[in-house]
Amino acid sequence: MFLVKELNSQENNINSVLLTQHHVMLSLNAHSKCAFEHSIDHSFQTFWEPFIQFFQHFGIFHALFFRRKTNTDIIIAPANSPLQYPMTGFRVSPLKKNSILDVNLSTSFALTQSCLQVSLSVKSGVLSVEDLQDGDQVEGQGQSELTISSSNLTQLNDLLSRVTYTSTIYHIRTSDLVYFTFEDHKAIFPIMIRRPSVPVLYDPGKGKTNINSRVTIITKTFLRYKELNVLIQSIRKFYSKIKIIVADDSLKPERVSGNNIEHYIMPPAQGWFAGRNLAVSQLTTKYFLWVDDDFVFLNETRIESFVEIMEALPELDLGGEVSGDQFYFVLEYDEGDESDGGCLRRIRGFHQPLPGYDGCFLVDGVINYFLARTDAVRRVGFDPFLKRVGHTEFFIDGVGKLMVASCKGLSVGHQTHRAQHKYDFYRNQGKLEEERKLAHHFFKNYLNYIMY
Repeated sequence: MFLVKELNSQENNINSVLLTQHHVMLSLNAHSKCAFEHSIDHSFQTFWEPFIQFFQHFGIFHALFFRRKTNTDIIIAPANSPLQYPMTGFRVSPLKKNSILDVNLSTSFALTQSCLQVSLSVKSGVLSVEDLQDGDQVEGQGQSELTISSSNLTQLNDLLSRVTYTSTIYHIRTSDLVYFTFEDHKAIFPIMIRRPSVPVLYDPGKGKTNINSRVTIITKTFLRYKELNVLIQSIRKFYSKIKIIVADDSLKPERVSGNNIEHYIMPPAQGWFAGRNLAVSQLTTKYFLWVDDDFVFLNETRIESFVEIMEALPELDLGGEVSGDQFYFVLEYDEGDESDGGCLRRIRGFHQPLPGYDGCFLVDGVINYFLARTDAVRRVGFDPFLKRVGHTEFFIDGVGKLMVASCKGLSVGHQTHRAQHKYDFYRNQGKLEEERKLAHHFFKNYLNYIMY
């Protein structure tokens, strides 16, 4: 059963960046460890019941996901041992032979045994010693367990330096464990099996500050051609040649003309995130700047400042401020377990300041004005289920995948709102649609509890 409690919003005039126009707290299970004690709104029960059955039916797939994800041994290095071995960072390609570096017996220990013997074993591969000579004492060559013996420490370490590992299973992202033993001393270290990925590079164009070849401005419009034209005119005032991509699902599309503008007509009312996906799919530049169709560029709208920070900090995605409002938030996520699902809270705040950049903060989500890396956002995507209202959901899907910052001073303006009855009819979601969206949200992200 779902627990539902609505709280009044304490945030001012930021509904455009919220999932709903109020805080929402929901839970699948009243006894969940992350559920608060709140009264049940029984008006939701009729709708939620079919979804709960659907949720339970597919629970086995979530269980398999958690089992696969948590199937990793915790490795603790011995505090005092003659065994030397790589703790982290040892990577191999699947099915390829690779030398295991820095495996030996330390010469700092007084080893007086007449015969020194070590063993190494793995589970998902085979071990070998390269260039074996007559008299080398090696057992298990080309097998999963290898034993090496010698009366001389130098010779033993020479043999260990030639040990190779070859995985016997093909997987692009998995791991194996090496069990390394000498007398009563035992150690375990990981081998990360990774298929190297092919780089995807973008032509930066001529000149270090060539914004036109590095950034595309994208937006989604619906019935707001007056606002869109104001936005385009303001962009051209500062960036006369930069490419603009417009995704448009208006009921009766109008022509959007201008130099270096790509106007993509969608089926009517396909929705907010479907339009974002379309725009992102057409990008050919390393970065894109997302703007709403009712924004307006100002003297403070400096795309160059965005790019300068992004180039200095790889993997960062950056947000700015709209009309002086530097809105950002963090997402507290407890993944829970396979029976309960996770807990998610959105809190207005930041993780920590971005070192070296005053007014910049590391966060999980920003306002609808941000510069992002094209390939990073494509990996996350925008859920086309969200048609009328959606923003936080993108950043929820990006938790652990996107590194986000918000910087003060990188501003864009917001046009004065005018009443548009037809637009508002489509823009504002009804109660039933909101309930369906939240149900989808619970299942898709396997959540037990949400608080906005």
